[in-house]
Amino acid sequence: MADRVYPAAKPNPPPAMASAANGAATASFPAPKSQMYQRPIYRPQSVKRRRGRSCRCSFCCCFCWALLIVILLAFAAAVAGGAIYLLYRPHRPTFTVSSVKLAALNLSTSPTSASLTDAISVSVVAKNPNKKVVYFYDDFSFSASTAANSVPLGSATSPGFTHDAGNTTVFTATIAANSVSVDPDAAGKDIKKSGSFSVAVDAETRAGVKLGSIKTKKIGIQVHCEGIKVTPPAPKAVKGKNGTLLAPAPAPVESDTTATTATVSTAAHSCNVRVRVKIWKWTF
Repeated sequence: MADRVYPAAKPNPPPAMASAANGAATASFPAPKSQMYQRPIYRPQSVKRRRGRSCRCSFCCCFCWALLIVILLAFAAAVAGGAIYLLYRPHRPTFTVSSVKLAALNLSTSPTSASLTDAISVSVVAKNPNKKVVYFYDDFSFSASTAANSVPLGSATSPGFTHDAGNTTVFTATIAANSVSVDPDAAGKDIKKSGSFSVAVDAETRAGVKLGSIKTKKIGIQVHCEGIKVTPPAPKAVKGKNGTLLAPAPAPVESDTTATTATVSTAAHSCNVRVRVKIWKWTF
């Protein structure tokens, strides 16, 4: 019969098993390194970027680039404008009313209404003081009114032209009104039977500029002339049958109709040139 070999001693169980076997919760001191408290390792978590913040950053970046481009364009335009000014020395054209003739004037008034018929011939001298700048105009639209209460005296149209450098051009227009209804009070105060009264003449057109080979687009301009005095003439004497000079009979007191044919002073009146720019619905 074979001999059995018994181990001399059993292996020691782990401390936890030994404690459970003995039925007592005992802990060895000091504790092994595996059971000592270990500080958890900090691992930074990836932060998710918010979509709103990225959109704001993109908007700010685009705005900065757009602002920079606008500043660069403005700077380039300023440099180009300065170079053109130094090269061409541009000046505005000048307009002067050389003569005005009142061909007809008929004002019929009543307590409730007034009717005006007139014809005014205007001669305008346009000068281009530049040596290298050419202007080209569309048709001119003329209008006239009294200076005090702006009673309309009619309108007219004059054809446009090309204004060469250093050139002087004279053009005319006949401003007329045919039985136009006006304010009786304002017309009675402004349009006098005797003496003088002031009128204002306006002309509007669109003008372009040509600098060498560069031709700009046309913009609106207004020519405003004021301080023009209209003086009706004195009544003319009528020769009678026996050769005597008879003054014309005065108009009846109850009549409110004034009809005259007159001329005004031919003294030159300088006009102001204004640039009229239209932005959307507004005109400046």
